[in-house]
Amino acid sequence: MRPIVPSLWFNGGLEEAVAFYTSVFPDSTVGDSLKMPDGTLVTIDFTLQGQPFNLINGGPDHLFPFSEAVSFIVRCEDEAEVDHYWDALLSGGGTESQCGWLKDRYGLSWQVVPVEFEELAQSDDQEAVARMMGVMMQMIKLEMPALRAAFAGS
Repeated sequence: MRPIVPSLWFNGGLEEAVAFYTSVFPDSTVGDSLKMPDGTLVTIDFTLQGQPFNLINGGPDHLFPFSEAVSFIVRCEDEAEVDHYWDALLSGGGTESQCGWLKDRYGLSWQVVPVEFEELAQSDDQEAVARMMGVMMQMIKLEMPALRAAFAGS
């Protein structure tokens, strides 16, 4: 079986979007594309860090805009990675949300999450997790020093 591939509906600008995403994530490649006889780009495949994607040109009518109902998680090893992906995905007109979520310039939702946060959230110490989650709910970008302190109760 071949991998399941997310197909994202864009309203034009496929080549620009693929160039943006492949510039943000290392180990990215651009794959095949499909064009109409008049040269209009219909679909383009690309891979971000091993995850295949497909963009489809849905036309200029904005019939199916992105929403937070679908998002992609970027798991980061440290604060430097969080800062890198946060800033890169916001560049060119993205918007911050809350709890580590943002929308990029195309309206696609991303969760930029430190791996350490996920590890702490799996702790058996439910009081520590609840303190940390309470602090996280007040954040825009996830900041591990404050989350660690809340987890520790300090």
